[in-house]
Formats: sequence, structure tokens, C-alpha cells
Amino acid sequence: MTGIRVIAGLGNPGPEYLRNRHNAGFWFADALASGAGERFGFESRLHAATCRIRIDDEQVRVIKPNTFMNESGRAVVAALNYWKAAPEELLVVHDDLDLPPGTARLKCDGGHGGQNGLRDIMARLGHGRFHRLRIGIGHPGDRNRVTPWVLGNPSPADEDAMLDAIARALDVLPLTVAGEFNEAMKRLHTAGSRE
Repeated sequence: MTGIRVIAGLGNPGPEYLRNRHNAGFWFADALASGAGERFGFESRLHAATCRIRIDDEQVRVIKPNTFMNESGRAVVAALNYWKAAPEELLVVHDDLDLPPGTARLKCDGGHGGQNGLRDIMARLGHGRFHRLRIGIGHPGDRNRVTPWVLGNPSPADEDAMLDAIARALDVLPLTVAGEFNEAMKRLHTAGSRE
């Protein structure tokens, strides 16, 4: 069973975007690295900040693209090529408008759902056959307000809910990395449904 070798947290670089809803993927990557006692270093050839962590017996590369969200694929594809990893060994962590704050969902394959980072990764790979971890940010209720919503900061309550979802996703990450996706999904989705 193929596990995960590369985790890409999506977001926009720069301090002005740090706490934006759109940067939920960066929040996850930062929490993962911090929990492992690792720090990110910039690798220009990969257009990304990267670090290496161990999860159980597996070595995993974590990246945060240094491109803007709509060019995330440049860093992700460069990382896959450099580390000779298949798309099926990739986990992309991103914000999701269709899920409420406090929700995290694992899935494999499928469309981009309007998420520009996923859209670019899929365009550059030519398919969507990779794993995703969706961090719910909620929807503003009006599609004309989506851009300021994703580029805005969540309320303190929503931020707490998003961080809680990230913590639950980190709890099942060893299963995900080991390729036990169904068990990871079951545990994560059950934990999220108890709220």
C-alpha cells in the first residue's frame, strides 16, 4: 500500500496573509513541523520552504510553496520531481469553503472545487490523483464575497475551531502516512461528527 512521502500545505506567502482562512494549509504545516521540533528552510529550486520530519518509521518531506496560491503547482510538482515521489504519495492540505470551521476531511482524487491551489496542481499534473486534507473555513453565503472571505482572518471562535480540526487531523496523520487511508478517514470523520 502506497503511503505519503510529501505533504504540501497551501497558502499565500507573506506576513499580511499569515492568519487568513486561505492559509489553513500553512497552519497545518507549521503545526506539524513545530510538533516534530523541526524548522522550515527555503529551497529556491523548489520554490518552497521545506522541512523533513519522521512519522513513526517514515521520513516525510513537508513543503509550503513560496508562490501565491494560484501557482501552488509549480512548487508541488518541483518537489515531487526532485524527491522522485509519485502523485499518489502526495497529501495536499488546503482550506475548503464547503466545510464549516472545525471540520477536517480526507479524500483522494476528485475535482478542485474552485480551490485555486488545487486547480493549478491538477493543471500541472494533468490529473487529480493525489490525497487531500480539507480544512473547513465555512462560506460567506454569497459567492461575490468569497475572495474577501478567504483572504480575511477568521473570528476567534472560527480560528479555534479550525485549529481543533487541524489537531484532530494531526492525530490521524501517522495512519495517513502509512497508507491506511480508510482507517484515517474513519477516525477523523467520526471525531469531527461528534461536535
